[in-house]
Amino acid sequence: MVGSPDPVIIIYSLAQAIAALRAAASAKRAVVLASAPDAGGHVGPGWFGALVAAARQAVPEARFTAVLDCGDSVGAALAAIRAEVEGVIFTGRADAAGRLADIARQQGVRFETERPATALDLTDAFFASQEDVERRCAEFLR
Repeated sequence: MVGSPDPVIIIYSLAQAIAALRAAASAKRAVVLASAPDAGGHVGPGWFGALVAAARQAVPEARFTAVLDCGDSVGAALAAIRAEVEGVIFTGRADAAGRLADIARQQGVRFETERPATALDLTDAFFASQEDVERRCAEFLR
């Protein structure tokens, strides 16, 4: 994700994920779906994995990767890695990050230590209609 050419969209729900993927598929662009900051400790890797699977099924033509933001929680990051979530963001201590990165590499999980610098954050669109979210994502992807 750091240095990724694909735009990052921070999502908070399945409806937002689907809207973002529909906009990306329409624009013929790959995107990165990122969870809310610190979501790994709040909703966990099971929820995020299920959300990603459901979004992938709903918009199979979309090209995307997904990352779960675990903030500085070693436990959440380790749980996400063990659950083989596609990608993990960990912003905690460097010594812990080094050990977690090694475990992630062994599991084939993408591991990042920084949140994306530029992203479309859909936090204020939580109650927006799926059409409105899709339109906002389409504008971001232009």
